[in-house]
Amino acid sequence: MAQETLSAFFGWLTVLHIGLFTLSAVLLMLMQNWVARLHARTFGLAPADVSLTVYRWLGTYKIVILATALGPWLALQLV
Repeated sequence: MAQETLSAFFGWLTVLHIGLFTLSAVLLMLMQNWVARLHARTFGLAPADVSLTVYRWLGTYKIVILATALGPWLALQLV
């Protein structure tokens, strides 16, 4: 593949991931109590544990975005 094609692919992948991350974070902030109750009932967890798990998931997803989408795009931009 050409460098321009890969750069475009990783650029759009980054945009898609950041959009999904932002949408998830906003929805989780707006519906925090509902999400905590739903997942607490579904998985048998305490609502405080659900909030902590969601926070960890968002942090992990942010790292995954940096490592698999934004990092390669930045490397291709520097080459």
